[in-house]
Amino acid sequence: MSFTVAIVGRPNVGKSTLFNRLVGKRLALVDDRPGVTRDRREGHARLGDLEFTAIDTAGLESAAPGSLAGRMVAQTKAAIDAADAVLFLIDGRAGLVPDDRVFAELIRKSGKPAIVAANKCESKAGESGRLEAYALGLGDPLAISAEHGEGLSDLYNALREALPEATAAPFDDEAEDADATRPIRVAVIGRPNAGKSTLINRLIGQERLLTGPEAGLTRDSIAVDLDWQGRAFRLYDTAGIRRRPKVQEKLEKLSVADALHAIRFADVVVLLMDADRTFEEQDLRLADLVEREGRALVIGISKWDLAEHKAGAFTRLRAEADHRLPQLKGVPVIGVSGLTGEGLDRLMEAVISIHEVWNKRASTASLNHWLEATVSAHPPPAVSGRRLRLNYLTQAKARPPSFVMFCTRADALPDDYKRYLVNELRQAFELPGTPIRLTLREKDNPFAGRAKRKH
Repeated sequence: MSFTVAIVGRPNVGKSTLFNRLVGKRLALVDDRPGVTRDRREGHARLGDLEFTAIDTAGLESAAPGSLAGRMVAQTKAAIDAADAVLFLIDGRAGLVPDDRVFAELIRKSGKPAIVAANKCESKAGESGRLEAYALGLGDPLAISAEHGEGLSDLYNALREALPEATAAPFDDEAEDADATRPIRVAVIGRPNAGKSTLINRLIGQERLLTGPEAGLTRDSIAVDLDWQGRAFRLYDTAGIRRRPKVQEKLEKLSVADALHAIRFADVVVLLMDADRTFEEQDLRLADLVEREGRALVIGISKWDLAEHKAGAFTRLRAEADHRLPQLKGVPVIGVSGLTGEGLDRLMEAVISIHEVWNKRASTASLNHWLEATVSAHPPPAVSGRRLRLNYLTQAKARPPSFVMFCTRADALPDDYKRYLVNELRQAFELPGTPIRLTLREKDNPFAGRAKRKH
């Protein structure tokens, strides 16, 4: 089903840059000067497997109705009225300004589903501005970079949540009867010749993908549908990813870029490692990439039928996974064989299990009971002779589980204590193997700005 999204916001927050990225071409003029866009412009946009109409609009700013700026605002209001959802862009680096709050109220009054995105957040440069956007009262703000393409997977998920019916994926009759939810998107990645295509062929029961002893047969990311025990999946076979210095040819660069795109839009990523060469540097780089993209991870030890099964070998593999990937402690490790089918049922069960963990939410009450007990058992260290106070914890979103902690002097909390909190969260709320995001935010000082009393 088609739908329409209006991109709105103040002048020069990056609306046209995002519009051009979504439509895949430079339809809208982009310049550092504010006010370049005056009329509204429509384009056919694509994000993952979503196709929709995007509307680029003039920057919202206070103006008299009859003036040029006023007529531009009227065009933007018309775009909001015509849209199914509104994407409200703010400048993450500049933070909120009074006009943002005024126009947030305009969007709220429209009654349309709204998504707030803090732009210019590459490398977390605008994180403070994103956190400020919670004050708009329009839901969980996203961190994106329209110029660099960061955060688009979060935008994809937000569109699905805002417009569940319009973004529902098509099903065949059999799958729709079995499960009313959309398929779980699974990207299968690994180094060249790790057995990715063979594994998917075995899962779907046909030679759908080209396989052979030669490395690098797969070039494009190929999507195939799978119905496994009443659950719908969409599997993405990807090109083998070598270390960056070894990728020289243009075609291989495009293939790797396509594989990275599949990771960003997956729900779960299966990282295949050769049983004879596990946890090599490139495997660890790929696992770290999956974690940074916020995807759920399952590790498959490929060609398990050919490996020598020494006593305790699998226990050692699990221990090595926790040691090498502490940021994903508890990640499922499954021995599989695409040739014999060994371990495929366990692999799919692990995919379903980690997908549920990735979607998990915890109540604010339970989080704060946990926080009180955890801080009592191991208080944060004093910095410059002053004790840090951790006041309040809430879960901002799932996919992956993301938490916001309100505290004093957020910039002074040591990284090792932050890692301690994340590890305790993982254990207490049963979040093995999934990325966990913990953002610190300073609690507003109620006395800030007040003049001191004169005695």
